Amino acid sequence: MFLIRLKQFLFKLMVYALLLAGSALFIIPLVWMMSTALKPIEQTMSMPPSWLPYQLYAQVNGERVKVTRGELVEQPSLVVFDERLGMDYIVAQSSISEGHLIQRTSEDEELRIPVIVRAEIPGSEERPWMRVIPEVKAETETMEESGGAAAGHYGATWFVVPEDEVEREVSFRWENFGKAIRAMKYFPQYLRNTLILCLLTVVGTVSSSAIAAYGFSRIPWRGRNKVFLIALATMMIPFPVVMVPIYSMFRSLGWIGTLRPLWVGSFCAGAFNVFLLRQFFMTIPKDLSDAARIDGCSEFRIFWQIMLPLCRPSLMVVGLFQFMGTWNDFLGPLIYLTNQKDFTLALGLQFFQSQHGGTEWHYLMAASTLVGIPIIILFFFTQKTFIEGISMTGIKG
Repeated sequence: MFLIRLKQFLFKLMVYALLLAGSALFIIPLVWMMSTALKPIEQTMSMPPSWLPYQLYAQVNGERVKVTRGELVEQPSLVVFDERLGMDYIVAQSSISEGHLIQRTSEDEELRIPVIVRAEIPGSEERPWMRVIPEVKAETETMEESGGAAAGHYGATWFVVPEDEVEREVSFRWENFGKAIRAMKYFPQYLRNTLILCLLTVVGTVSSSAIAAYGFSRIPWRGRNKVFLIALATMMIPFPVVMVPIYSMFRSLGWIGTLRPLWVGSFCAGAFNVFLLRQFFMTIPKDLSDAARIDGCSEFRIFWQIMLPLCRPSLMVVGLFQFMGTWNDFLGPLIYLTNQKDFTLALGLQFFQSQHGGTEWHYLMAASTLVGIPIIILFFFTQKTFIEGISMTGIKG
């Protein structure tokens, strides 16, 4: 008996461990997105990647200031000033000879550029130095000594300090969310359009699917099962097959460039939702309907006052699925919407990414987090009803 219980315990432990590992694997992209949303731009693509956003601090001119990481100097180098360009840069010590920077041209000719040596950097692989850029400009531009080498202010923009003297602290850039909203010019309009579409599609899908499912499950009529099979067969037709005909139909109606193509179709019941609700309706005893008919109830009253209240968990599941689908829909708005003010959040995010020469990943991830959080919160508060609706849906044919 002890061995049997031990085997059962170990089996359950293994199952739970696999479930936890799977959950952790699926949550990694979400955690990375939220982490990137709180980083400065230079940390979003840094290698090696950092899960937690951080802030670097360095002693600059005797003050502890916020800095941005630059390249490492892992060999003895010099800071030189090029009079022609009017700027400072870092070069290897071996490339300087008698006050000139020695370079080779593509024709293997020696090019001697006169420079002024500003400071020496005793960098090495064991103790590298780092070029840092202060986020707040230093008050003075004097040269300070640090570890026997110059921690200098060059080109009025950057310093060179030992890497081991640069401190790292966890720091969350909450202001990225506000800046992301401001960067997306029409973010409030995108949110308004998305909420309008979610409301209309949820109402249309739930109402039309419930009526169709009731007709397929509770009202006997000739050919009912054959028509239901045909309806289920439509689930096997991929959207790209019907995309062009549907687009042509909406164009002939003059609806291209409006929100109507995105919500009108929801009032025509979808096969999956009808199937889900039909299975739930069929688990309800027919005696309830018969008793109501004896009391003089019409078919619509039976549907409205008896069936719908009993099917609330299943209706919530259908509504939640539709809300999530509309909230995250990208292809539909991409096809039918032409005016930027009519864009939804999903399309607005893509437009925000494409309108910049270089993607501002921290702002994009911040905006994506704002778009994804409502779905997470919605599922968190409706998970009990969601699980109940799924578990109580029968498979009775």
